[in-house]
Amino acid sequence: MRIGIPRELKPREGRVGLIPAACVELVRSGHEVFVEKGAGEKSGYTDQHFRDVGVSVLPTADELFDKSQMIVKVKEPIEPDLKRLRKDHLLFCYLHLAALPELTRRLCDIGLTAVAFETVEDRLGRLPLLAPMSDIAGRLSMQYATTMLHQPQGGKGILLGGVPAARRGRVVVLGGGVAGGNSALVAAGLGAEVIVFDKDRDKLVAARAMGANVTGLYPHVAEVAEAVREADVVIGAVLVTGARAPHVVSADMVRSMEKGGVIVDISVDQGGCIETTRPTSWEAPTYQWEGVTHFCVTNMPGSVPRTSSQALSAAIAPFAVRLADDEWRDDPGMVRGINVEAGKVTHPALLG
Repeated sequence: MRIGIPRELKPREGRVGLIPAACVELVRSGHEVFVEKGAGEKSGYTDQHFRDVGVSVLPTADELFDKSQMIVKVKEPIEPDLKRLRKDHLLFCYLHLAALPELTRRLCDIGLTAVAFETVEDRLGRLPLLAPMSDIAGRLSMQYATTMLHQPQGGKGILLGGVPAARRGRVVVLGGGVAGGNSALVAAGLGAEVIVFDKDRDKLVAARAMGANVTGLYPHVAEVAEAVREADVVIGAVLVTGARAPHVVSADMVRSMEKGGVIVDISVDQGGCIETTRPTSWEAPTYQWEGVTHFCVTNMPGSVPRTSSQALSAAIAPFAVRLADDEWRDDPGMVRGINVEAGKVTHPALLG
């Protein structure tokens, strides 16, 4: 198969679909791999790094899309990508179509097969291609939230972990999965008082095991409302596989927060789990709503492209090899990754 890795086009997005080391197995398996000139530079990989492992570097995106059968990229296609995609392409990337009805329509109009990283499952029903970016987004969410609490950034002027004679900051994490768990872990390490809300008891047990400053609670509406009202930072990390995230925090709850508080909604890719969430980009990452700073960047891990590309490539490389095999549809987990095919939406979460 001919596999193409284009340059990412979203603002300040520096990741690359596959790093050179991840291309090796595809090349060794007899596949032709192409990369667009400069696609890996922001992740620390030059065109020569790709050439050294047998990848052909093509000068333009037009040529890459024209020669390729499978397109492996990181983020969902935007207008220049959509103009280059064809009916016979197999697209493999993050899509998050539940929050993007117009993109869904465009992909159906093209008629291609689109396999989304975020809905591919392993044999245990886990989401192995979503996990690495959730790891990173969870950790980044607290790094950014911590600085946004600083007074020059419009925050309350709080040091999240506190010091002797000053109280600790309060952090609420909605969702105890991979992203939320990493957020809570960083917040706990900084010394904040942390509450993790989740419906899964095992995740609440894991939250408590992070330390005496972490509490795990079931998300009863009244409990969430009280915790949000008292929070300095609220992290949204609710996931329903392939579907739009439910609103766990209402606008009234956000309004109850003290001015200078911070919200980071990691689930913004799936529509956001906080009612006041709207997508932002790295060009304008934050906005204020009722005095509360919102950080809702849709490609958060793109700010650390070298780390992100390495982690993502390690996860997706074996699946890319599988997709390049004509018998990939025999794998139920891969089939569950299909979101759009032959002009129709196919994933159950998008049909409901």
